[in-house]
Amino acid sequence: MWWQPFPNLSQLSAALGGLSGVPELEVETLRPVNLVQERNLLPPGPWSRTFRCTLTSIPQTQALLNKARLPLGLLLHPFRDLQQLPVITSNTIVRCRTCRTYINPFVTFLDQRRWKCNLCYRVNDVPDEFMYNPVTRSYGEPHRRPEVQNSTVEFIASSDYMLRPPQPAVYLFVLDVSHNAVESGYLKYFCDSLLENLDKLPGNGRCRVGFLTFDSTIHFYNLQNGLSQPQMLVVSDIHDVFIPSHDNLMVNLKESKELVKELLAALPSMFAHTRESQSALGPALQAAFKLMTPTGGRVSVFQTQLPTLGAGLLQSREDPNQRSSTKAVQHLGPATDFYKKLALDCSGQQIGVDLFLLSSQYSDLSSLACMSKFSAGSVFYYPSFHHVHNPAQLEKFQRDLERYLTRKIGFEAVMRIRCTKGLSIHTFHGNLFVRSTDMLSLANVNPDSAFAVQMSIEDSLADSSLACFQAALLYTSSKGKRRIRVHTLCLPVVTQLSEVYAGADVQAITCLLANMAIDRSVSSGLPDARDALVNAVVDLVGAYRTSVSNLQQNGLVLPSAMRLFPLYILALLKQKALRTGTSTRLDERVFAMCQFKTEPLPQLMRLMHPDLYRLDTISDQGALHLNDVIVPQPQLLHLSSERLSRDGTFLLDCGSVLFVWVGRACSDVFLRDVLGVHDYASLPPSMNHIPELDTPLSERIRAFLDWLQENRAFSCPLHVIRYFRLPTTHYVIRFLSSPYIKQTNKNIVSFNQSSVVHRL
Repeated sequence: MWWQPFPNLSQLSAALGGLSGVPELEVETLRPVNLVQERNLLPPGPWSRTFRCTLTSIPQTQALLNKARLPLGLLLHPFRDLQQLPVITSNTIVRCRTCRTYINPFVTFLDQRRWKCNLCYRVNDVPDEFMYNPVTRSYGEPHRRPEVQNSTVEFIASSDYMLRPPQPAVYLFVLDVSHNAVESGYLKYFCDSLLENLDKLPGNGRCRVGFLTFDSTIHFYNLQNGLSQPQMLVVSDIHDVFIPSHDNLMVNLKESKELVKELLAALPSMFAHTRESQSALGPALQAAFKLMTPTGGRVSVFQTQLPTLGAGLLQSREDPNQRSSTKAVQHLGPATDFYKKLALDCSGQQIGVDLFLLSSQYSDLSSLACMSKFSAGSVFYYPSFHHVHNPAQLEKFQRDLERYLTRKIGFEAVMRIRCTKGLSIHTFHGNLFVRSTDMLSLANVNPDSAFAVQMSIEDSLADSSLACFQAALLYTSSKGKRRIRVHTLCLPVVTQLSEVYAGADVQAITCLLANMAIDRSVSSGLPDARDALVNAVVDLVGAYRTSVSNLQQNGLVLPSAMRLFPLYILALLKQKALRTGTSTRLDERVFAMCQFKTEPLPQLMRLMHPDLYRLDTISDQGALHLNDVIVPQPQLLHLSSERLSRDGTFLLDCGSVLFVWVGRACSDVFLRDVLGVHDYASLPPSMNHIPELDTPLSERIRAFLDWLQENRAFSCPLHVIRYFRLPTTHYVIRFLSSPYIKQTNKNIVSFNQSSVVHRL
């Protein structure tokens, strides 16, 4: 776990008891920042990508937190792909007898036989087995065990953590085969991708698969080993759905692989000439629920239009004439509770539902997304999808689907978050079901999903110098092993407001506020959510100027750690999820909201504040060595036009799209070795890929681009753009000096144009 600058490092060091691996850090003092003069504004690092708190110095009381006008919360990425994860096999998992906290690096060993819990302060005995260290193969050193040396560990769970035998990896694919779906062409590419990745599906010999297609009727497929070919079973009564057979519809993949391959090869042609335009998605989901109830597992739904038949049918609620309205955006909430109720039933049976929406027209994603939201699933959206007319979306669909089919997965998962006495959990954000005040039910868990937690301080933390948080994720691996992944975070408790501001994590604060704003836009309306974000900046500035009296002076004064906060909020207000006055399709807006609720913090920050790199000077210095591949790591540049130069080539990573900007005076060597053209004049005006050339520079850049996209749920299209004349004028963000802000809080000092400047 990496540490940020803490105001009370001596206190923290004493509490850690001399643990190795904690870097020496200096306290960052608070000072006013002239954003015109100081251009290097990248946030400090490195940060933990797994477990972050909005405040790295915890206020001692709720009153102090209220005075700071900053939110307290956690951002978790609990199932993130990790290169080095300590996995512990032990007959005894050491936990506190009172609060059930797992032993971690921040407990205190009173002696070799007793340890003190860092959450409830209970003194516990050290089990005899814990006296042996499997790493050093020595006795009598419990403080050197892996559990006490690493803030993230994974335990192999015993039978005590099982209510039933671990479930196998079970996958059900629910496919829209109406005329609209067949015409879009997705079915062929889905079948091709699944055929190609069939052997890569997570799971072992117990892996089971099934298929269900639907239009105005529901089609099941008997894939029992021994049949000469797959058998289609049609259920036409969509008002009283039943399962024609429970034994042969979900089959062992290893035993029935040839029949599965035959079905995938035949599916596109089976419905190639259909004229059925209706979609009975609701009944198909009901059938999927009944089929998966005995085991649980993952349901992958592919839908291309508005559901028009049976339970859960929907009608168009979007008015295209109102897309650019600056007034309240309508229909951000679901039109029916059918999908939410069914999702909760699925969650209770350990069934997660992932939705792929490939639609050229409005499909009411705000209603359909409830299936994934409350069953811990994922939502993928491809607007205007067509295999011929929109090749960019087709390529994105293929890349996303490949990662989706092969990425790691956990089944029948629950996650509990514990914290120091005096702290309490207020609200959870993400695709989940809240089972109790501190426990989440996650039917499926994947490495691309993240969660946010709002917290409050119920009782004073005066008796503690440290505040600790622990997230424990209990899940079944795809190979049928029960595992517990434990993350622990420990932060100092402070009594001074200046120390709270010094330890603020501006990126985590922005992402937590984004989650809160999404919820507020659904419950109270988009204008109210936007006002709340603006007021968050106004309140911070007002509180800081009022409370930190020694820094009062003319112009904008913000804590050094928060100097990018106004810029981030402005960028957030311009996102599809929250923007107004721009034509935004309702489904696209809702999907953007889903992204903010589920994606990890680094990806969300790229959407708001893109990453900028220089490519033409890329080298192997400081490169990563991953799977025998050298991945260069170019320096991250401040996002400003003054970093661009006519003799260079730069990469702008916007989270959802990559832009390669080629300067007019870029060297011919780079153009030839990387882009495959002789000179700048030969560069085509439209180029959507980096060619595979057998040159060292080309290999470096392609390795870096592949690495950037390797662990993202949504792949990014790439565009190579030619040099254009850079603007000579600074674009001044007169965010806090706008008349709207002045009317909101007239007591805030007026700002000049040099207050917050960002050059585009």
